[in-house]
Amino acid sequence: MFKKIVQLFENLFVAISFAEAGEFDTAREILRQQDIHRKKDRVRPQQHIRPSMRA
Repeated sequence: MFKKIVQLFENLFVAISFAEAGEFDTAREILRQQDIHRKKDRVRPQQHIRPSMRA
């Protein structure tokens, strides 16, 4: 888990550096790649059907 956090910060700082240099498209691409990996790792819980409440 620690390695994932370090990798996240590293990618963020790299994207920030590119953005500061004016390479906005490259920064967006780096952040987009990070977002794709994060979405694959995410497990969504099953949706629970709640009974409707009446007042």
